[in-house]
Amino acid sequence: MTYPADRKYTKDHEWVRISGDTGEVGITDYAQQQLGDVVYVELPDVGRKVTAGESFGSIESVKAVSELFAPMTGEVVEINDHVKNHPEIVNSDPHGTWMIKVKLAQPTDAGALLDSSQYQSHLG
Repeated sequence: MTYPADRKYTKDHEWVRISGDTGEVGITDYAQQQLGDVVYVELPDVGRKVTAGESFGSIESVKAVSELFAPMTGEVVEINDHVKNHPEIVNSDPHGTWMIKVKLAQPTDAGALLDSSQYQSHLG
């Protein structure tokens, strides 16, 4: 698996793709493999403030419920209703499926996250 170079990654297996001062957030292929078949995604309301490293929702699979962690600090400006209605898309297209869009407080904070090669090294 090659992890897309156009985004940053967390050690908790979330990714963020930044465009200007907005970041799209999703989970990595590794995360969806560990979860198994995703059956439900709980996402925050638009307007909610999220802080880097803190939980913003949860993802439920046939195996377990896992928290979703914000890679960066900001305010939720959009949620992906398609993921809420069709959570299985996370399994088939984890890197093409964003869950929330965040207006970032400090877009430059992305420098603290892993790039694709660092993330692949983290996975071992």
